[in-house]
Amino acid sequence: MTQVTQIPLATKKTAEVPATGTNPSPGAALGWWTGDNTALFGDDPAIHNAIFNLNKHVYVLQGQNQEHVVTDQGIAIIGGEPGTDGLPLAGFSPASSPRQLGDTGFCEDHGLRFPYMCGSMANGIASIGLVEAAADAGLLGSFGAAGLMLSEIETAAAHLTKSLNSKPFCFNLIFTPSERGHEDAVVSLYLKYDIRLVEASAYMKLTLPAVRYRVHGIHQNQTGDIETPNRIIAKASRVEIATKWFSPPPEKMLAQLVASGDITEEQATLAKQIPMAQDLTIEADSGGHTDNRPAITLLPTIIALRDRCQKEFGYATPLRVGAAGGIATPASAAAAFSMGAAYVVTGTVNQACMESGSSDIVRKMLAEAEQADVAMAPAVDMFEMGVKLQVLKRGTMFAMRGNKLYEAYRAYDSIDDIPEKERQSLEKIIFKASLAEIWDLTQKFFNERDPQQITKANQDPKYKMALIFRWYLGLSSRWANAGDETRQVDYQVWCGPSMGAFNEWTRGSWLAEPAKRNVVTVALNILYGAAVTTRINNLRNQGINFSDQVTHLEPLEVQEIERRIIEERIQ
Repeated sequence: MTQVTQIPLATKKTAEVPATGTNPSPGAALGWWTGDNTALFGDDPAIHNAIFNLNKHVYVLQGQNQEHVVTDQGIAIIGGEPGTDGLPLAGFSPASSPRQLGDTGFCEDHGLRFPYMCGSMANGIASIGLVEAAADAGLLGSFGAAGLMLSEIETAAAHLTKSLNSKPFCFNLIFTPSERGHEDAVVSLYLKYDIRLVEASAYMKLTLPAVRYRVHGIHQNQTGDIETPNRIIAKASRVEIATKWFSPPPEKMLAQLVASGDITEEQATLAKQIPMAQDLTIEADSGGHTDNRPAITLLPTIIALRDRCQKEFGYATPLRVGAAGGIATPASAAAAFSMGAAYVVTGTVNQACMESGSSDIVRKMLAEAEQADVAMAPAVDMFEMGVKLQVLKRGTMFAMRGNKLYEAYRAYDSIDDIPEKERQSLEKIIFKASLAEIWDLTQKFFNERDPQQITKANQDPKYKMALIFRWYLGLSSRWANAGDETRQVDYQVWCGPSMGAFNEWTRGSWLAEPAKRNVVTVALNILYGAAVTTRINNLRNQGINFSDQVTHLEPLEVQEIERRIIEERIQ
């Protein structure tokens, strides 16, 4: 006997619409539909409205002359025998929510409405205001603490813990191999302010401060379950790094923390049963630090690693993988979710929003960017290691000038070894001051931040040259954030190809205007659009192809998106 599924729908009638839709290829019916025939419609605008309203099921029926007609009402039976008044069912898509696109466990664990995270763009570009706006909308915002002075990070921590209280938010913890003391100080600050979630980025290996943060306060509750107050969302683009995050904390580091009195022997034993990071974001081709890895190959690779690690360690809470890099349109988000991403993370597109810590000049530059308007340049925090990051090329000469400095660093052992003509060129064109003056400014900076750097530089001429060159690399992003018009040609603007994709999608719409872009509007358009794209793809997989007029997706105001999405069905 054929198994059938009956799905009841609302019976409120809509106006009768002529059945004159698209011309599909005939095929076997999925089942049968019965209901009020006046609720059927076949014109493109009506079909568009039905598909784009995620609050209701959508039924696609085989009408006369093999034309598709659509309804969001009536009763459908999948399989089985037709009734006397049944119409053949060609396709079906249930009511849905953007929340269902990813892993609902990610939302539940972090107290989120949607599986969406605004990544921590450094130097406060992911600003206090941006994090607050994201939290108020049920999204996860991560404050861009990297590159800031400790006092600036503390100001943000004090503000956000008070203003957001129990709402979800996150702080960045970045790998700082040249300033080990700074990373440890940042961790101490997070522990002081009870920052319970950090986004760990640019790590090339695990560090003792990161492990100290993760295992701080670990304990067993009354039922015997292990509870870890502090959680890490790690970012990685390589299997070897991701493996470390998905594994328990290294025993050697746990022993060091026991010896220093940071944790007890009992806590060290408990820590062997948890991963360093429950959630790990694959970092594909993006703005800032990137290996330029394609998400389409990186995501399934790390998901396979996740499954191996989960099987090996048997964690009580399953590991999760999110996607970052290239996420800036509904299509890219839908693709990431369809490949198994538990959540998505945006970066460059948030920098173009009004809440970001960047300047209006930069927002305008980003709004004009196309996909090819990016280049690789030296990273200030790992300059000597040759690590590069992706920046905006259009409207700025930073990438070219930064690479010129790295070439000089590779070619010479000290400032004194640089030929006079080349040195004068650097002073006049890039630094706009003598290198002696830049060294004085560099000393003042590190005497406040990390005096050991000056001691090391005085003993190593090549390292001194690196610090002087890093002065330019470090300030270039601050000039951009401050909107210093005298230094616009030197702006370091972290940007990936996704910015061009977003601009292309919004071209000609109201969201093309920089002043109209805010983080919640952008996020909800990406999420809602991804859900609609998924619905359209599901119907296409059932052999149903609609015209471009039906499937055209354009940006909507937040209020309209809220009207078209549903959450109570999946709570």
